[in-house]
Amino acid sequence: MTEQRAGRPKLSSPETIAEAACELFLERGYDATSIADIALRAGVSRSSFFNYFSSKSDILWSSFDARVATLLTHLDAGETGPRDVRTALRAFAAGFAPDTLALAMANAVAMGLEDELDRESAVRTTRIGRSVAAALRTGADPLVADVVGSAVGGAVLAAVRAWAAAGPGRTSLSQTLDQAIEVVAPLLVPQGGVRQLRLVVRSADFDGAVSFYRDTLGMTEAHAFEGPDGARVAILEAGRATLELADAAQVRFIDEVETDGGESDGIRVALEVADVEATAEALVHAGAPLEAPPTPTPWRSRNARLRGPDGVQLTVFQELDRE
Repeated sequence: MTEQRAGRPKLSSPETIAEAACELFLERGYDATSIADIALRAGVSRSSFFNYFSSKSDILWSSFDARVATLLTHLDAGETGPRDVRTALRAFAAGFAPDTLALAMANAVAMGLEDELDRESAVRTTRIGRSVAAALRTGADPLVADVVGSAVGGAVLAAVRAWAAAGPGRTSLSQTLDQAIEVVAPLLVPQGGVRQLRLVVRSADFDGAVSFYRDTLGMTEAHAFEGPDGARVAILEAGRATLELADAAQVRFIDEVETDGGESDGIRVALEVADVEATAEALVHAGAPLEAPPTPTPWRSRNARLRGPDGVQLTVFQELDRE
């Protein structure tokens, strides 16, 4: 009788080795698994293992590191500036498929990988941060460039962890990374450019307006000052600020979508919120006339239009792709 060989066929590939490693990490834990154990489970020799990976950690990070290397090349080769950083980051995330690292992050506790992932993530955060800082440093204060670089590096690794935790493949890393970069977007502003957009509203009922925007809408009060003759001002945080410029045709299109034909004022304030239905209801309860109820738009949002204090026309909107 012919004796059958036990174990896997000796077909050497990085995927076979990575699969064997993940099985062992789940069974024994990362620290208790050796390279010899992985090679034996994969049915390959130690030398074959080192044809593909330089270490046990490399099994987790090799694919990610290849993308980081390409990212750093793009940053080093491109013209310096925030736009180039964003372009390079989008290329980094494009087509990022679930892999061994995502599996490890999603099962870090079960695999005994928490310390290993924290340690190695910090290395990659620093590596990306230094390259981003170098790309921004021309014409910028070195300290500012280093702080922004560190923030961007942290955003990249935070996005990868969030993407893995949500279930790799359920969402795209590009979408998650875009959300993370939005958090640090106020820092990605060219030196000498506009640093902040501030909308100044003259209010006939100052206390009522503060209550409406701060207490009902939930905008955090950053500063409050008093001046001569009883003058008062409150500065409220509104997240990331952008200026949207639209021609007459685009304004008509938006009006048709949001209000079924209502007209926009020359200046309309749009505020992104987490729950447009709840926000619109609260604002109406606070006295804001509703001009159009929450309505789905072709650009994957739900928009409601109201009239705030002092006649300010408001759109509150919820981005559905963030859910």
